This record gives sequence, C-alpha cells and structure tokens, in this order.
Amino acid sequence: MNYNLAQINIARMLAPLDSPVMKGFADNVDRINQLAEISNGFVWRFIEDDISDSAVQVFHDDYVVVNISVWKSIEALFDFTYTSEHKNIFKRQKEWFSKMKKMHMACWYIPEGKYPTPLEGKERLEYLDKFGETPYAFTLKRNFTAKEASLYKLETWKKQ
Repeated sequence: MNYNLAQINIARMLAPLDSPVMKGFADNVDRINQLAEISNGFVWRFIEDDISDSAVQVFHDDYVVVNISVWKSIEALFDFTYTSEHKNIFKRQKEWFSKMKKMHMACWYIPEGKYPTPLEGKERLEYLDKFGETPYAFTLKRNFTAKEASLYKLETWKKQ
C-alpha cells in the first residue's frame, strides 16, 4: 500500500479575519494556497464546503483558522513550508495569531487516495498533546516513515 503525508495546522486569530489587524494575512491567503497547489509533492487541501465537516464546528471557535493538506512526502511539505514564499508569511505569524498553549501542528500518514477531515486532524493534535511525537502523530521536527506508522501499536488513549 502507498501512503501520503497528511498535516493539520491551526492558529487562533487575534481579531476577525476582516479586521485591519488581519489584513496582511487575509491579503495573502489565496496567493499562498495557490502556491501550495502548484508546489512539488502537493496532493490535496481541505476546502470548507460541507458545513457538517466545518472546522469551526470541530474546534468550537470562530477565531481558529484550520489548514489541512496532503503531500507526497514530509520533504515536500517541509520544502513548501520553509523554502517557498510561504516562509515569509510564516515568519509574520505573531502579527496575526496568538501563541497556542497546545499542539497546533500534526502530521500523519494516510493511504494514498484518502483525505483527512477536521475531526481526524483534531484527534491527531490531541494525541500529540497527550503522548508526544510517535508514528501516529508527529511534527516536521521528527521524521517517522510510513512503514513505522503502519507498524505502530496505537494506545487506547481516548479511554484514558
């Protein structure tokens, strides 16, 4: 079976998206999303078109911005994040977003052709908060392989 890398990252805005505080971010969202879509290794990104899958409903906060995407590899995601024009927007995050107390970014492997939901992403973030980096949920700082993920014995963490 072939796998891709899924990722979620969330951020809590300092003000409503249409406010002057958020203008620099809002003005760049479409451009950066388009850049992602043409980047080497990009597969898919979550676009909120189904209210039942709403990221706002999953995170229960109108100020939380959610980005979910799928990439061919961790290297492709890393390159987009830190070597493309995205890095210049990323460096400015403190202008628009508050510091998160819990994990705000998680990666995991998914079978090729599968796409993650906001709820699945939230579960990976919660797991990462509770157990740290494992092949089930990790950050770009730790490079687990798809094989390690497929062999990983998942803790029964939801019952704890």
